[in-house]
This record gives sequence, C-alpha cells and structure tokens, in this order.
Amino acid sequence: MSDPIVIESIIGARGDGAIAERLHDIGHHGVVETLVVAPVDLPRRRFHAHTDAGTACFVALPRSAQLFDGAVVHLDAHRAIVVRVGEQRWLRLMPSDNAALELGYLAGNLHWRVRFDDGCLLVAIEGPVEGYLARLRDFQERGKVRIIE
Repeated sequence: MSDPIVIESIIGARGDGAIAERLHDIGHHGVVETLVVAPVDLPRRRFHAHTDAGTACFVALPRSAQLFDGAVVHLDAHRAIVVRVGEQRWLRLMPSDNAALELGYLAGNLHWRVRFDDGCLLVAIEGPVEGYLARLRDFQERGKVRIIE
C-alpha cells in the first residue's frame, strides 16, 4: 500500500486537452486511480477516502474549490487520481393534493435535499432508505403520500 496523499487543490478536468493527454500516457505507463465520492460529499472540503487501488486520500480543499465528476486531484509521472461521483438515488413521493404543503414542511424540517418532477417530490437518499420510510409511515397510513420509487 502506498503513502497517503493529501489533496489540497483541483488540477483540472479529465477532459481538458493537456490533462487528457497526460492521463492517457499515465494509463499506459503508470496507474490512473479513481476516487469515488458520494454526491452528498461533494460540497465537503475536508474528508478522507480511498481510491479504487486502496490509496488513502486526505482531502483538504480551500473554500473556493468544488469537487466535480472528472476532477483530477493528483497528477505525477506515475500516478493520477480522478474523482468519480457516485450515483445519486432518489425516493419519488406523490403527495395527495391536500398534503403537498405538509410533506414539503416535513422534508424541510428534516433537511432533506429535494427536487421536484411532474408533481412529485424527489428526496435524495443519503443514508439507509429505511430511515426515510419510517419518517413517511404516518403519511402513508393516512393516505397523504404514495411512494412511487
């Protein structure tokens, strides 16, 4: 196992011309590692994680930096580390007409990250889905919400 890497900046994007060429070359003669970051962790500035090759990474970004899918965070002659954002799962909720406001109030109080689509409230699943379902049980039992997905 290699030494931990401290990530204090974003070098660029994997698709940028010069960076893409270097990644291609390193892929032939070295190692291009992937650091999978959950969508919920993208706004975080300080955390630790491991690449797919087991390299420990300590992320310590300045406030001005924002991780993104394809961010190159380490690049030397023998190794590169590229960020890949994991897939965000969503819980699709269809409120009854008279319960939409109440459901929105619940989601806000619980600080759930949401979006709206075709009359549904989509809640980002950022932990075990059972926790979300437990919070919604009373709404379901009273016919105020239907869980679609």
